[in-house]
Amino acid sequence: MSNELPREKKLAVLAALVDGASERAVGRMTEATFEGEAVHLRTIRRLALRLGEGAQRLHDRLVRDLSCTLIEIDEIWSYVGKKQARITAKDPADFGDVYCFTALDKLSRMVITWHAGKRDQENTDLFIADLRSRLLVMPQMTSDGFPCYPSAIGAKFGPGVDYAQMHKVFRSSGARDDDYRTEQPRHPIVTKHAVFGAPDMAKVSTSYAERQNGTQRTITGRIRRHVYAFSKRLPNHRAALAIGYAWYNLGRVVRSLRVTPAMQAGVTDHIWSLEEFMDACLSEPAGEKPVKQPLAHRMPERISRELPGGRGFLKLVQGGKGAERAPLPSAPTPAPVAEPMPSIVSYPAPPEDDRQLDLLAWKPKAREQVQLSLFGEEE
Repeated sequence: MSNELPREKKLAVLAALVDGASERAVGRMTEATFEGEAVHLRTIRRLALRLGEGAQRLHDRLVRDLSCTLIEIDEIWSYVGKKQARITAKDPADFGDVYCFTALDKLSRMVITWHAGKRDQENTDLFIADLRSRLLVMPQMTSDGFPCYPSAIGAKFGPGVDYAQMHKVFRSSGARDDDYRTEQPRHPIVTKHAVFGAPDMAKVSTSYAERQNGTQRTITGRIRRHVYAFSKRLPNHRAALAIGYAWYNLGRVVRSLRVTPAMQAGVTDHIWSLEEFMDACLSEPAGEKPVKQPLAHRMPERISRELPGGRGFLKLVQGGKGAERAPLPSAPTPAPVAEPMPSIVSYPAPPEDDRQLDLLAWKPKAREQVQLSLFGEEE
């Protein structure tokens, strides 16, 4: 007798997982759906791990050779095993805080890549390297003020990339952990500054990436705050994130775009059904990771030439001190048109008067006195 889970139960498990249910909740839901024949917790865990690994391979095959011009980078907090404040020396190295680095295409809302790990330089380098391998165009990038980003982006993209950071200034005097119940109070002013290149500061923002973090918490239940649906192992945690991000790109319709992010980015031409997504994840073979390729500039008409050694691009920028601007071509001056001379109008001369006028010689004229009656005239 085969131990393979029936297809309808696999689909029910996946449908519950992408709706944010925990593994134990999925077991209770399948018990109610299939009249007491619940899927065992270990079976759900193995299936979720298998689906997540297949979703990662599917994403690696589809999402590559992109021409994304505006990219927002952010991190989403979660934990594995226990929170960082409760970590002891006996706990595994994977336990504690886990950050998922995400890179979002601002124009299509597609998550280009993600990486779950500690918030350190090593994992930041891995994340930026994977992002670099999926692009064909030099983008403009924006991130928060995490100090590991500039060195990683400068090493993988070179100093020719247009990259800026946004710094949020918090008013809280005491340090708080990342699992604080509410957001820390901060000043309304967010500072922006360019790190590399000449980014368009009007387009420097991380709003779409932060909004996508909220969407992802509804899809993947184990990264929500203040719940017991957390991961016990890092591989299962990464598999759950892969299912959530891959399904968001292929099967979730963005309301403002009316298509899925993958359709808007040109990765696929239709909305994937949940059944199609499950079949692709279970049958996706192991493949090669994307390999980085030379980057073209996103605005070739403004380039003079590419610098040698992958050091960036020599761009033409208008303005600046000492910049000599070519005079604008003047319009031809029209020939003057001869206007007719106005005819001379003669007015009659005023009459001659030899009298000398005196302003003080004016006197009021004498008037006849009239008696007025209030009751009318007498008969």
